[in-house]
Amino acid sequence: MEPRIQYAKTSDGVSIAYATTGAGEPLVAVPNMPWSHIELGWRQAGQRDWLERLARKTTLVQYDARGSGLSERDVSDYSLDSRLLDLEAVVDRIGFDKFALFGGMNAGPTAVAYAARHPERVTKLLLWCAYASGPAFWQSPRTRALRAIRETDWELYAETMADIALGRRASREEARRGAEFIRECVTLPAAQQCLSALGEMDVTALLPKVRCPALVLHRRGIPWMPVDFARGLASGMPNAQLVLLEGASIVPYEGDMEAALTAIDEFLGEGEEAAAVVAEPGGFRTILFTDVEGSTALTQQLGDVGAREVLREHERIVREALAAHGGSEVKTLGDGFMASFGSATRALECAVAMQRAFAERNAGAGAHGHAPLQVRIGLNAGEPIAEDDPDGRGDLFGTAVIAAARIAAQAEGGEILASDVVRQLVAGKGFLFADRGDAVLRGFDDPVRLYEVRWRSFDSSADADGSG
Repeated sequence: MEPRIQYAKTSDGVSIAYATTGAGEPLVAVPNMPWSHIELGWRQAGQRDWLERLARKTTLVQYDARGSGLSERDVSDYSLDSRLLDLEAVVDRIGFDKFALFGGMNAGPTAVAYAARHPERVTKLLLWCAYASGPAFWQSPRTRALRAIRETDWELYAETMADIALGRRASREEARRGAEFIRECVTLPAAQQCLSALGEMDVTALLPKVRCPALVLHRRGIPWMPVDFARGLASGMPNAQLVLLEGASIVPYEGDMEAALTAIDEFLGEGEEAAAVVAEPGGFRTILFTDVEGSTALTQQLGDVGAREVLREHERIVREALAAHGGSEVKTLGDGFMASFGSATRALECAVAMQRAFAERNAGAGAHGHAPLQVRIGLNAGEPIAEDDPDGRGDLFGTAVIAAARIAAQAEGGEILASDVVRQLVAGKGFLFADRGDAVLRGFDDPVRLYEVRWRSFDSSADADGSG
C-alpha cells in the first residue's frame, strides 16, 4: 500500500510533501535532490521493495525536497540552509524528538550538516554513496561531462542518468522508465538551479562535529564516485564505520540489496551500550597498536622515498580498517599507529581485517616489485587516562596503553597478540586463540599471559585454546 501524503510548512513558507510508513524507531530519509518523488517511488518495483524492507523495523519518513516531487515547485532558494529548513519542518510537524537520519548520494551534505548542528536529535547517521564536498564531486571530469549533456539535451541526459543509476547499460524499457521518473521529479530549470547549488555545498568542516554513531556505505565499482569520497566521510567523523559493498549501481535496490540492508539492520540494532562507551573516551577501552617490522632495514633497502611509499600503504590499510570497524585513531608513531575502541570485539575484528589486507597486499607485492609489509599488532584493554597533548589533540595514557604497546613489540610480523583481558572480553564471539604463555613486558614486574589471535583461513585450531 502506498503511504498517505501529508504536508509540512517550512519557516520560510514552503509546502513540503512527506509520508510515514512502518512502525519502530524513526528513520528519516533525506531526499536525493533533485530526484525525489514519494508517490512515483513507491510505484517502482525495485524501489518499493527497498522501502518496504526499511519500514519493517523502522518508522520510515520520506519527503520531497522543495522544487521537486509533490512539494512546492515555485521556489528559487536551493541552498544548504533551505534544505535544512525542509528537514526541520518535516520532523517538527511529525513531532520527533530523536531519530536516525539517512542521506543517500546528493543528500549527504544536508544529512551531515543537520547531524552536526543538532546532535541532541540525531541518534545515528547513515550515508549511502554520498560526499561531503560538492565542489570536489561536481568538478570531476565525468560530472562535468554529464552537465554538458544536461545543458544541451534534457531527454538524452535523463536516459544517461538511468544507465548511471543502474551501473550498467539499461534496457530500452528501463531507460524509458528511468527517464520518465527523472522528468516527473523536476523541471529542467529547477534541476539546473538545484544541481548548481549542490556544486557549492561543502560540509567537510562539519564532519568532526558529527558526534553520533555513523555508518558510511559505498559500492566499490561506481566509476564516477570513487571510494575516496566514502573514505573522506568516514575518516572525518569521530564515530564512523565504513562498509564497502560490491557492485557499480548508485541505487541501493539494484544489485546486492540484501548486503546493504543487513549492514543497516545491524547498525540500527546496536544498543545504547556502544554509544555510551563512545561518549566516554576516558572509560574502559580496548587499545590497539600496530608496528611495521623491520622499518629501518626497509629504509636501507629502498631508500627514503621507496620506504615512505611502503609505509604509506600501511597507513592507508590501517585507516580504512579503523573507519570500517569504529576505531578511533589516537596518534601515529612513525611506523605504527595507536588506536582505541569502545568494543573489544570490534578491535579484534579490526586487527584481523588489517592483517588480511596486509596479506592480500603482500601476495601481489612480488609481481609488482614492491617490498612486503610485515606488521605486528598488539591489543590490551583497561581504563586509560584521557588528556589533550600539547597540540590540543586527544591522547590516552596509563598502564593499559603501555602494556598494549609492549604486547605489540612481542609479536612477529603478521601476528596479532592480545592480553588475557581481551581474550575474556570476546569469549563466545568466534575468535580462535593460541596460548603463547607468560611474557615479561619491559617496565612491568609481573609476567603477562599472551594469546595469539588466529586470523588466517588455514590456521589450525588444534593448538588453540578454543576460546571463543
